[in-house]
Amino acid sequence: MKDEGRNMKAITTAVAAAMMAAALGAAAGPYPDHPVSWVVPFAPGGATDTLGRVFAERMARGAAQTITVENIPGAGGTSGAARVARAQPDGYAFLVGHVGYMAAAPSLYKDLPYDPVRDFEAVVRLPDTPMVLICGPRLGQRDIRELIEYARAHPGKLDFANAGVGSAGHLVAALFESAVKADIANVPYKGNAPAMTDILGGRVDCMFDQSNTALPQVRGGKVAALAVTSRERIPQLPDVPTLQESGLPGFEAATWYGIYAPHGTAPQAVQWMVDRFDDAMKDRAFTDSLVQQGYVMVPPPERGPAALASQTRREVERWRKVIAAAHIVAN
Repeated sequence: MKDEGRNMKAITTAVAAAMMAAALGAAAGPYPDHPVSWVVPFAPGGATDTLGRVFAERMARGAAQTITVENIPGAGGTSGAARVARAQPDGYAFLVGHVGYMAAAPSLYKDLPYDPVRDFEAVVRLPDTPMVLICGPRLGQRDIRELIEYARAHPGKLDFANAGVGSAGHLVAALFESAVKADIANVPYKGNAPAMTDILGGRVDCMFDQSNTALPQVRGGKVAALAVTSRERIPQLPDVPTLQESGLPGFEAATWYGIYAPHGTAPQAVQWMVDRFDDAMKDRAFTDSLVQQGYVMVPPPERGPAALASQTRREVERWRKVIAAAHIVAN
């Protein structure tokens, strides 16, 4: 019986060793050997989808395999994020992440089916889109300090449109409301487009909009840009002050994006994606076109895996405080 037990143990050990060897052999093979999928958890045509497709196409140039974009919309982006969190960590499933579902969502949703920090490997941080405070024709103020004074003197009278409860524009408006210590009225819409329509039509006063979507309206003279939420002025609007310059020290916010993989994804796959990204960022024509569209480049030390992981942790905590203070609850 003892010999039989020893034989069974030896067989089990041999099988386990063979399986490990096979796994290591597979891991040592060329990567990738079939197309890599990026999940965008919004419908086609939106800001996140557009940025994801631009980078997927550029990063796949010269590579052995393509990068395909799969749209999985729903629940403010959390449906697609959950799908990637549950995916096999084989290096073929990635998420185009966004501040909303990778930082704000844990505080907005009671039963979020993933943890942005624990369930993902941070890969690279994509260019940011700072928010621009724009005002339509209904409001006479064309100076940020005047607007702040008006908000303080007329509680609840200043309307701020946003793309929905918990959207980036809503969260930044809540941060602004806290910073200026005034009561402002948040007006949620079902998306950015109808909110912008009412800004242009003079039915609502102001809006924090992403730089890439606000710029065409500002350049066309249809709205006034009063301030930007970035740490420094952005090159596309050099005459528009930051909110920090305008009497709100420390105010900084942006819609940021990053590429994430399921937790446990092989370092080889993560590094392949980092290398493809670094190659894209060396293409001056490519980065210049992004700047022209309103994106702001993130400095190299702030966009690698470790930096994105730190950014995610900081932003989860930051928006937890803002959401709690503003009593924001997702629909």
